Amino acid sequence: MAQQAMTVRLDSQMKAQFDALCEQFGMSANTAINLFVNKVVRSKSIPFSISVTEDKETVRMNAIKAMESMQKSAQEAGVSEMTLDEINEEIRLAREERKKRLGI
Repeated sequence: MAQQAMTVRLDSQMKAQFDALCEQFGMSANTAINLFVNKVVRSKSIPFSISVTEDKETVRMNAIKAMESMQKSAQEAGVSEMTLDEINEEIRLAREERKKRLGI
């Protein structure tokens, strides 16, 4: 399936907060938005919440469960989905970018 860019305008402080939270979740903002959009389209509802109040391992496990659920739904619907390897690569690149930005 062909991909297309989407532009989202956010308040600069809101974007910074979103980026920071996504980093805590272990994913890029782009990955988080893709997960959200895919799940909303499939379920026709706002399907899940991720909270920072949970410990990192719980957040990670919930994110993995949500991704697995979305992959299963996509397969059942015959929709092409990002593989876990593709998602992990995107996360790795986002972490590299973050380290460069922070000078680590």
